[in-house]
Amino acid sequence: MTKRSAWTDLGGPVHYLDFGGPARGPVIVCVHGLGGSGLNWSAIAPLLTRHCRLIAPDLAGHGLTQSLGRRVDVAANRELLHRFIESVAGGPVILMGNSMGGMISLLEASAAPGTVAGLILLDPALPLVPTRLDLRVAAGFLLYATPGVPRLMMGRRRPSPEELVAGILAALCADPSLVPPEVVAEHVEQVRQRAAFDGAERDFTAAMRSVLATAGYLRGTAYRRAVRSVRCPVLLLHGERDRLVPVSAARSAAAANPSWSLIELLGVGHVPQLEAPRECATAITEWLASDGKSAAAAAAPLHSLLLARWAT
Repeated sequence: MTKRSAWTDLGGPVHYLDFGGPARGPVIVCVHGLGGSGLNWSAIAPLLTRHCRLIAPDLAGHGLTQSLGRRVDVAANRELLHRFIESVAGGPVILMGNSMGGMISLLEASAAPGTVAGLILLDPALPLVPTRLDLRVAAGFLLYATPGVPRLMMGRRRPSPEELVAGILAALCADPSLVPPEVVAEHVEQVRQRAAFDGAERDFTAAMRSVLATAGYLRGTAYRRAVRSVRCPVLLLHGERDRLVPVSAARSAAAANPSWSLIELLGVGHVPQLEAPRECATAITEWLASDGKSAAAAAAPLHSLLLARWAT
């Protein structure tokens, strides 16, 4: 499989990857997590494009999509995703979101249900629930969220692109050695490219604070309400060894939404599409043929074309 790098203009340049797939297959728009990019789907995409067409945008302030004065918070990137679905995907789609991308996908399904035929959520950033946090991970987030601290931290020696990617994968994965080497190399190269972008650290910090506020106890009421309002078919895949979003959050969400299909991935961390792509692809393919069958049909371009003709 050869993925195609492309650009579109949505109030500024937006980069995306088109992984290909059958012209009449359901369209899946892949939404990456905080600090990620469309490359986060490189391991799983070849396992799904036999039946589906996969497109993966880089949200504002992420990947190759520079913010260039645009906001990078959750609400702004939800609006950007909505415009991307309308202008590039061209109709109802299945959203496949990881971490922050899962949060944004849930918000899009709530705000614009006509654009979302179904949701595939991989360790999404869900409303916080009382649980025992990984202290090392929690401390890292608090440091980045504290005004002035990220700048002080940047005064120390910057890690090399290889060290940075290795450190991120070590924090996100239960076993980072399972991530394909060629996918790791792609991420290292993108880190080199982003090193030349102005404001990359500022954008990351702003996006992270927005995720924490959206999911939090004090300001997360609107997000909790949005999650409860989702009516499309939902597949929830969650790594049992996720240190950022504990599996208890996924269990709580599934219990509150009995129609959701929950699959726990044993021995897997926060980015299962990178760490366990075959296991995830098998679960997704089976769901598309069963509980997600209506979503797959609605996200097929032929179905979208018929709806458009009926409406006119």
